[in-house]
Amino acid sequence: MGKEIRIKWLPEPEEKDFLAAESYLALIHECKDVEKIVARLRKTPIAKFKAKDVFRASGLSLLGVSNSHVEKDRKKITDGKELSPILLLRDRKNGKVVIADGYHRLCAVYSFNEDEWIPCRIA
Repeated sequence: MGKEIRIKWLPEPEEKDFLAAESYLALIHECKDVEKIVARLRKTPIAKFKAKDVFRASGLSLLGVSNSHVEKDRKKITDGKELSPILLLRDRKNGKVVIADGYHRLCAVYSFNEDEWIPCRIA
């Protein structure tokens, strides 16, 4: 049996993650609402959820390791580099969780361990 991979995390999301979330959320929400959502994401404390539960709550499909962005994040993991926590939004109207930023990181982590605890900011 091979060596177990330990996934490392940054203590906080990076600034570029908030900008990416803002760009994505602007496609599905009004600009005035996006500003409020991102402001909440910046303030909310880190929470942790299992990778498999985030997928179930989002309703999204798992991207395979052949996806270049997932593979890039898998390499970061195997190289022992820290990943940025993911940014989530509760879509109460549809009973889902929107992955505002971190979908590829989540897929990469899931490919190693579906039970991995994922640090998140959720608004």
